[in-house]
Amino acid sequence: MKAIRILLMAGVAGLAVIGLSPVYAFHSGGVAECGGCHSMHDAASNPLLQKGDPSSTCLNCHEHAGDTGPSSYHISSAVVDMPDGVPPKQRGPAGDFGWLKKNYTYTLRGTPTTDFGYTHGHNIVATDFGYVADPVNTTAPGGTMPSNQLSCVSCHDPHDRTRRLNDGTLVSPNRNQGQTYAPIMGSGSYGLVPPAGLAAGVYRILGDVNYVAFDNTTFPGVPSAVTPSTYNRTELATQTRTAYGHATTGGYASWGQWCATCHPNMHSNNNALAHPVDQALGTTISNNYNAYLKTGDLTGTPTTSFNSLVPFTESTSDVATLAAHAKTDDSYLNGPASSDRVNCLSCHRAHATAWTYSLRWNGENEFVTMADSTGTAVYPGKDAVGNTPDGKALNQQTQIFKGYTVAEMQAGYYDRPAIKFAAYQRQLCNKCHIQD
Repeated sequence: MKAIRILLMAGVAGLAVIGLSPVYAFHSGGVAECGGCHSMHDAASNPLLQKGDPSSTCLNCHEHAGDTGPSSYHISSAVVDMPDGVPPKQRGPAGDFGWLKKNYTYTLRGTPTTDFGYTHGHNIVATDFGYVADPVNTTAPGGTMPSNQLSCVSCHDPHDRTRRLNDGTLVSPNRNQGQTYAPIMGSGSYGLVPPAGLAAGVYRILGDVNYVAFDNTTFPGVPSAVTPSTYNRTELATQTRTAYGHATTGGYASWGQWCATCHPNMHSNNNALAHPVDQALGTTISNNYNAYLKTGDLTGTPTTSFNSLVPFTESTSDVATLAAHAKTDDSYLNGPASSDRVNCLSCHRAHATAWTYSLRWNGENEFVTMADSTGTAVYPGKDAVGNTPDGKALNQQTQIFKGYTVAEMQAGYYDRPAIKFAAYQRQLCNKCHIQD
């Protein structure tokens, strides 16, 4: 009976994700069907959860063995679907937790080296699915949150309280007797503007001012964003643009403020030098972004320059505006204005990636691509065939591909063909700083 119930809910959620009826997804912006996560008489753990811990309960629906590619609301690839040399399957904006389980051993300048999977992102604890606490960082980098407490519900509130009203304001009711508040009718992730008297949830049911992250620490508000309803997809041909917004009042927090709940010293550690966050790009950086398409190509324009590997925060939290920019068909490729901002997600994904520190690109070598003997951009890899223009074997460039196959390298860039980059493309820091 439980299995049937889960299958029914998964089917409904799947319809919502592909855009047929986003209002009726399982997580419709607030408290979902109780029996989807809890079991009244045969629970596996407290608080009467269906699986052994909160994250395992989430992955009960959000991981599915047998996926052959990106699949709707799945955020983790099963081990059986990503054997040695085969990349994780999911391509959602936050990344695939499966990369946490991919270890790579290779030789770097004569020294045996291991690229450990646990360095690839947030190490959620989901014992039923083989996810364990970070073995090195006992607390969140730049903070005090215990790593062994990190779970999906550290960031996401499954009983989401805050709601966005018809006029765009946020309300976080305390649900005391004697109070009335607008019911949530649907998700706040896809641009829903509810009619008067009803409400939408907040983006990705992220924790708000009433949600305890750890040790009585609460979030400063919720960040703003809109993503396309078909968000878990390959970017082989076109990009998936999540439109990140900015506001710091009325229940909102900037993305940097929100992430700083667990990483408070990442950008403000006793005046230590650190990359700015939530700061306006200014004229020079926005002009750089808009001109830079790839190494050696500065022919971009303000309407052709967006790159989902280097997103930015728009200086608005207006849902209709953000929804008009959240596309999957490359119909809106506008780059930033000088008033738009850098945020944590400009460089990192929220779950995990192919690269260290959950970066959106390989930050540990100067090259993203190399070139074959004809000068055409290619990804190197341990199974790569052919040589570089100067006769070096592509399958020997271990300092660049770190033991990955060509397929894993390409998957790390959400399946972009190497020719969308320059031959010998440098790191994507150059999108803003043009030092290549």
